[in-house]
Amino acid sequence: MRNILVTGGAGFIGSNFIHYILKREPQVFIVNLDALTYAGSLENLKDLPDPQRHTFVHGNICDRPLVDGILLKYHIDTIVHFAAESHVDRSILGPQDFVQTNILGTFTLLEAARAFWLERKTKTGMPKEHFRFHHISTDEVFGSLTAEDPPFSETTPYQPNSPYAASKAASDHLVRAYGHTYGLPITISNCSNNYGPYQFPEKLIPLVILNALEGKPLPVYGDGGQIRDWLYVEDHCEAIWLILRHGAIGETYNIGGNNQPTNLRVVQTLCDILDELQPHSTHTPHSKLIHFVADRPGHDRRYAMDTTKIHVKLGWRPKETLESGLVKTVKWYLTHPEWVEAIRNQTEYQAWLRRNYGHREPTPKGGME
Repeated sequence: MRNILVTGGAGFIGSNFIHYILKREPQVFIVNLDALTYAGSLENLKDLPDPQRHTFVHGNICDRPLVDGILLKYHIDTIVHFAAESHVDRSILGPQDFVQTNILGTFTLLEAARAFWLERKTKTGMPKEHFRFHHISTDEVFGSLTAEDPPFSETTPYQPNSPYAASKAASDHLVRAYGHTYGLPITISNCSNNYGPYQFPEKLIPLVILNALEGKPLPVYGDGGQIRDWLYVEDHCEAIWLILRHGAIGETYNIGGNNQPTNLRVVQTLCDILDELQPHSTHTPHSKLIHFVADRPGHDRRYAMDTTKIHVKLGWRPKETLESGLVKTVKWYLTHPEWVEAIRNQTEYQAWLRRNYGHREPTPKGGME
């Protein structure tokens, strides 16, 4: 794998993946295709390791001629597809963008990849193993678990409960169908909730960190008893790279952090970390800022991931515990105030705030996952 097309590489997980690969794989060249919508920012691509091996293309995955041109010009042999609308609350407010990007965008990318792969295969006799389309998905496609249910496995039936989850489920099915019907060399990974550097401020963990630093309410939906599996983003990047190199074509792999805290516990842990790192803050103890708000419509109660397959088949386990990953994340936000300010000032973010919250910050109804 020498020439990788990363879609959505200016977003949270995509940009972390680019940082990860450039730091560790000196032979890899990355083309980064991103539309720079509200959650994508060039700020995430500053200070890249060896930036000469990265090129940025501003564009949309729904633009077939653009995608065709990138595949041909850069002799792409691997596609890692992160690009997606990804926030549940936003999908409830306006599902159309999720259908457009997550379903039609994935279809366009698959069609371009299939045509390019078939042409190369016909002309050069290139074996399947020399091309890969890897699709990044989510545990939310599986729906919600009760306290007694076993964790999601790769064979759990899909039961999406939000427009976001439904659009991701549809894109998963398309990718799998292209592998089965056309022989396109695909792999899929379904991940749990990611957290870490460069995460957009609407999400639970950065929202809590930034609000706590400013003495604002820390919004918790309902009773805060919703359970999620939290995955440190660098652990996720490592798992993806392992799947690309050693995963079996046509297979799906669950990636999770192997933990099941409640949302309230996550918020309380962040407050404890901030109390320790910022002992002289006028807002300590930060837990006094916790504010319970009305639950959102259709809020899934519990997610949990069974990561046995990727551990047994590929030897992967997360390196970070929830506590160690949260400490790293808080320290990153404390030492990168310029990134936070730049994101808050960027035009797309301000437009998103006006559309969804008037002129307020997304509190208390900000994104919880």
